[in-house]
Amino acid sequence: MAPFVEVCRYKPLPLSLSSLCTCPCRSSPRKYLILPQFSEKYPKPLLSHSRFTPISVNRRVITAVARAESNQIGDDANSKEEHNIDQELQNVEEDSSLDDQKQKSRSQFKKRVTFGLGIGLSVGGIVLAGGWVFTVAVAAAVLLSAREYFELVRSKGIAQGMTPPPRYLSRVCSIICALMPILTLYFGHIDISITSAAFVVAMALLLQRGNPRFSQLSSTMFGLFYCGYLPCFWVKLRCGLTAPVLNTGIGRSWPTILGGQAHWTVGLVAILISFCGIIASDTFAFLGGKAFGRTPLISISPKKTWEGAFAGLVGCISITILLSKSLSWPQSLVSTIAFGVLNFFGSVFGDLTESMIKRDAGVKDSGSLIPGHGGILDRVDSYIFTGALAYSFVRLHGV
Repeated sequence: MAPFVEVCRYKPLPLSLSSLCTCPCRSSPRKYLILPQFSEKYPKPLLSHSRFTPISVNRRVITAVARAESNQIGDDANSKEEHNIDQELQNVEEDSSLDDQKQKSRSQFKKRVTFGLGIGLSVGGIVLAGGWVFTVAVAAAVLLSAREYFELVRSKGIAQGMTPPPRYLSRVCSIICALMPILTLYFGHIDISITSAAFVVAMALLLQRGNPRFSQLSSTMFGLFYCGYLPCFWVKLRCGLTAPVLNTGIGRSWPTILGGQAHWTVGLVAILISFCGIIASDTFAFLGGKAFGRTPLISISPKKTWEGAFAGLVGCISITILLSKSLSWPQSLVSTIAFGVLNFFGSVFGDLTESMIKRDAGVKDSGSLIPGHGGILDRVDSYIFTGALAYSFVRLHGV
């Protein structure tokens, strides 16, 4: 028989879990719940003082009520715990995403440094070799740069506001640009060659089907000048200026089998100083901009700052002075500083010019040829105008 709970006759107590629940493992005595018996005078359920009738309450009902209340309390606690777990999972996901970004940036930096050192050592060996080795390397870089340039011209960002040249003509212009350094090596100048090539390209554009556009002519002519003509000054500087540099310590100890002291010409020393100055300018500008950069330099390249540019100028001049002391050229300090300033401005101008082209094209890199560095044009943009400035400086210096 089910247990009972006894309630006082005149002071009925409300039912609760504490009073109804009993431990199932204990044998509790029977208790009674005494409710008043309704009289005939009051048909509705009112309390009476006469009789009381015992009503049994099943233990299962009490247990179900207890479980319902405990489940309700448990649901609230579980909802809070689930909310806390969701927040913890969200925090873990954010931390993992940050860790992934840090790992990607580290791997990108390692890849950039690795390929940068490999490219630097390769370029150094090519510059020292000179002759046709240096010329062929320049021609290959020019070919790849020209292809990337004309792809940028044909991109959606630039093509929306202009009519790009036909694809076949872009490929022809890339080949013409690659032939210019070779012609410079064997003929010493390319004035007639570049004029003839420009005339042929212009006639091809004017005689094409449809309506010729000035934007086609202007972008093609600038491509021939930017990617083909300007890099040829490095060939003229390295292979055309053969006057030896006197009192050079490294030249006196240079092996005879590699050319001896006569191998160290003014052109070789000038190109080494220019290349090292450009590398120092880019490196110091990057580090200085990261550490002290506050004032934007120009709108077409938001990451560049005046503080970084000043750090790049100081780095370029410093490296130029150090190398001029060891290579014995230029002789005077004023000429050395002027040469460093010229290399710095040529580097910055070339970098900003390529940034303007990429900004109009709506791309971050000109290509993906070099892992961690982008395209070949991204690596040689600082050298395009600097070659002509360095060659002019050497010629004006009296060599």
